[in-house]
Amino acid sequence: MSSGCPENIVLIGFMGSGKSTVGRLLARRSGRYFLDADTLIESQQGRPIPEIFASEGEAFFRQLERESAEWMARCVRGTVVSTGGGMPLVVERLREIGRVVYLKLPFESIVSRVTSKERRQRPLFGDLDTARELYDARRSVYEAQAQIVVEAEGPPERIVSEILKRLPS
Repeated sequence: MSSGCPENIVLIGFMGSGKSTVGRLLARRSGRYFLDADTLIESQQGRPIPEIFASEGEAFFRQLERESAEWMARCVRGTVVSTGGGMPLVVERLREIGRVVYLKLPFESIVSRVTSKERRQRPLFGDLDTARELYDARRSVYEAQAQIVVEAEGPPERIVSEILKRLPS
């Protein structure tokens, strides 16, 4: 990269796969900044995502994701970006933002990580059957977008070490 900044790393995966936790640690260990795409949208809109979904609907939120991705591709450098779980569905060119890393985790592990209270706060998690359908539908999109796939079981430190080993020098 001509700016002298390290390449961005874009973390994708289903909700609860550890994108934010791994992203923060990866940013520290790699000397990059950290940016949570959902937090960026919440900050721009001045309200939480569940409220955006409730008042404006999913299509509006997905448009916000597309706009934020365009901005990140133009303006963000030297950063680990944690995407929302659905962003890869509406942003086909995540690679324009940076190196795309899929944190792959079995559905059963996600369910054990995400408490029932957290599931109720996530607009599309709903009941477990609905979440399973979403998970199954999104897996192929994540795999198609990914340049690196990392098994996301175990401690975040192990996952970060695996990502760092697999990044180009």
